[in-house]
Amino acid sequence: MSSSALGRLLEEAPETANIFAALGDPTRLGLVTRLSNGSQCSISQLAENSTLTRQAITKHLRVLEDAGVVSSRKSGRENLYALNPQRLHDATAYMDVVSRQWDQALGRLKSFVES
Repeated sequence: MSSSALGRLLEEAPETANIFAALGDPTRLGLVTRLSNGSQCSISQLAENSTLTRQAITKHLRVLEDAGVVSSRKSGRENLYALNPQRLHDATAYMDVVSRQWDQALGRLKSFVES
């Protein structure tokens, strides 16, 4: 990995950590799953068939929105929430870089042990 790629990865680490923290909660992950079909949903729609209150769902959506995983827009009296797939792609790209680093490190260890 080039030093510029590593530098960029380190610069983006705090922002990427917010994505992983937001997705680390089962309720928030479930909300992301519900929004993953590309539709926009209101808090009422997301609360359907849930044991959570609208207020609890609102708090979870706020965490996801702060991490950039979802976005909202006002439509009349309701806020509609939609998934921002680019943030998930950003997290995947981060994991790919870290995975390549581990693969390279394990390859070096294997070469060392076998020599």
